[in-house]
Amino acid sequence: MTDILILYYSRHGSVAAMAQMIARGVEQVPGMQSRIRTVPAVSAVCEAVADSIPAEGSPYATLDDLRECAGLALGSPTRFGNMAAPLKYFLDSTSSLWLSGKLAGKPAALFTSTSSMHGGQETTLLSMMLPLLHHGMLILGLPYTETDLFSTASGGTPYGASHWAGIDSDVPLSEEEKRLCLSLGKRLADTARALALGREAR
Repeated sequence: MTDILILYYSRHGSVAAMAQMIARGVEQVPGMQSRIRTVPAVSAVCEAVADSIPAEGSPYATLDDLRECAGLALGSPTRFGNMAAPLKYFLDSTSSLWLSGKLAGKPAALFTSTSSMHGGQETTLLSMMLPLLHHGMLILGLPYTETDLFSTASGGTPYGASHWAGIDSDVPLSEEEKRLCLSLGKRLADTARALALGREAR
């Protein structure tokens, strides 16, 4: 398996932009490629059904995308310090993968965007870790060898990549945020590749 699944929900485009930067980081690693997927919005209308193919942007994720991936980057905007409901709704559908242990031992990383500077970036990243830990995934953060963590005046945490989008959600990714997304993608792909090579060597 060489695909790193980059799975996200984005409402105003910031998390989608981060997903693209993480994908670029993944593809810096020889033999690794990114697979970018999103999830549909959750409707307040009972039994509302979205088209199976979105009108624009990334395709919708399936359980097969998770089953087949060598690693996972999971991204969401912040909703009161937690992941957005559409992403949680999708993760709640993964019980069959938990029962079969299909995600156990795979590396995972996280990313988020907030409108306010202190809008719960770190708690959102931590909330996304919980179901992945239950799946037995290996959580990767951003170490402080990434010197942008010391100098960023926008997003960036040791728990994963983050972005400050501004009150109107229109602030583009800063140069530090871009570099941290690239680094996270590369670190995830490097780890997945090393784990795969280790398994082959046994």
